[in-house]
Amino acid sequence: MEASKYKNTTSYVTYHGEVVGETPIEQRYVPARHKLNITTSVELMAGKLLMNPHLLSDFAGGSLNLTSTAVLPGKVIVLNIFKFHATVYNSCNISVFISPQIVESMCKTKLKL
Repeated sequence: MEASKYKNTTSYVTYHGEVVGETPIEQRYVPARHKLNITTSVELMAGKLLMNPHLLSDFAGGSLNLTSTAVLPGKVIVLNIFKFHATVYNSCNISVFISPQIVESMCKTKLKL
């Protein structure tokens, strides 16, 4: 397996295509054979949400659908010899259900060398 490291980046949360939140992701080194789950919290921009024409109908429908995206540029180190530029693309579809106050998310991650 290979080790990897990625640079500082930013994760964005969008609602119907408009950015309504962002949060920094600090650079990290991920040792070989390790898995990394990045958990962040974000403060949504209430003003942008309230101005969105879809908010009332989505709220009345019982859920808000958001998307979180992050692009993590970095390097992959194979056998502690070879270094390749790599980029990880992460996208999460987040559903916030109003009445039962439940949040569900489904994420996809892709690595490009």
